[in-house]
Amino acid sequence: LGEGTSTAAPEVPPDVPMEEEPVVMPGDEDKPVGPKKTELRSRLGWAVIWAIYDGLLDFQVRRLEGMGFGPFLRLEELVPDVALIQPLKERWDPECHAFLFPWGHMVPTLEDVVRITGLRVDGQAMTGTTYTSYQEPVERLLGLEVKGERSSLVERTALQASLGVVSARRETGEGPAEHMDRMTEGARAVMAEEEGEVADRDLRRFLTLVIGKLILGTRGDPVGCRCLPLLEDLSSVGNYAWGAALLAHLFDSLGTSSRVTGVAGFFPLLQVWAYYHLPSLGRGVARRRGAVPLLQRWRFCRDERSLRCQVTMIHDALDTTPFGHVQWTPYVGESDAAQPWVERGRPYFGRDIWLHCFNTVVPLHHRLVARTLGLHQAVVEFPSRQRSWERPGRSFHGIQQVTDWTIRVREQLDDWERRGTEVVSKATSDEDYFRAYSRKYGA
Repeated sequence: LGEGTSTAAPEVPPDVPMEEEPVVMPGDEDKPVGPKKTELRSRLGWAVIWAIYDGLLDFQVRRLEGMGFGPFLRLEELVPDVALIQPLKERWDPECHAFLFPWGHMVPTLEDVVRITGLRVDGQAMTGTTYTSYQEPVERLLGLEVKGERSSLVERTALQASLGVVSARRETGEGPAEHMDRMTEGARAVMAEEEGEVADRDLRRFLTLVIGKLILGTRGDPVGCRCLPLLEDLSSVGNYAWGAALLAHLFDSLGTSSRVTGVAGFFPLLQVWAYYHLPSLGRGVARRRGAVPLLQRWRFCRDERSLRCQVTMIHDALDTTPFGHVQWTPYVGESDAAQPWVERGRPYFGRDIWLHCFNTVVPLHHRLVARTLGLHQAVVEFPSRQRSWERPGRSFHGIQQVTDWTIRVREQLDDWERRGTEVVSKATSDEDYFRAYSRKYGA
């Protein structure tokens, strides 16, 4: 949920496309660096989080492993493919929460999330109460200040500094390895060396950065801290379905206007999802076969053409890709022995279900993509955005009331707790679906 945009220069290494800088592809160097109306930007902060994670003492690492964040935190950075993400975003239908392609609906599912990121999608929904101000919990649990009196944002630079990374800029003459070592040493120097209240505060600060910048990343520079009430009892953090919240947040971001240039949410999920399901686009290259989570297996295949040219070519490819080139079931034959998080999430796969991320509650219409289950696609009534409640505005900043979402969306929460509805199909072919799809969406 984009809650603001920072105009200050980002404190990131000049050669790492992490947070604020628009990705300038070869051939675009002489063009204005500011993003055009139709060009997306990415805002993830891998390097700083890596450095702090490496600086944590063993007992803190074990706590994160116990919470289920270990596989996610060991992911390697994936260079953003803005040219791929932009056409995907433009084909997102916010009414049915799915991509529209000539061959029908497609959508990332909970199985994609758990296999690609390693985040758990089973357990308690990430929900609770949202507040008009987070000043008290931020001061009490993090020892910091919120961005504004009525805000759910905390300054990224202040949060990083509290974890020992005062500046993320690379110093003159400093190589990449030296830069990472300096940040790691800074983090290690401020961390509590034994368990206790101070160590708990350190871990909450780190989790707030991980969740606010990666899992539920904002389009602006500040870090969202709506999740902070869930971090008060650290022993219960591992019970929440963080991967499901990631997907809800990403769906919400995809539904924003095409004029929005920031990429909120964990966009690498979309990239790797496209690498598996749309391999004919040729945007990804296998780098480490057999590695898990599956994001570890891929790297972005750099393209020397201009960004504008790449976007046009991907648009054309999506319009002309033969139906047979779409990979609906890419994980068939995948060994799950090294992925226990997949087995735990299996009861949530292949189901119509409501996804929760506090004041973002969106449906996952798996019945629109039954072919990902190896089934024929049945004709279904294409869903519309009819809700039994009114959702607040896109920006959480300025909401004037405290809201308990466990009460306000009780029906949708009950649906999550009973694991949604299993998707089945009695169709013997996809022909009727295609005819209905054509009538609904025309050309």
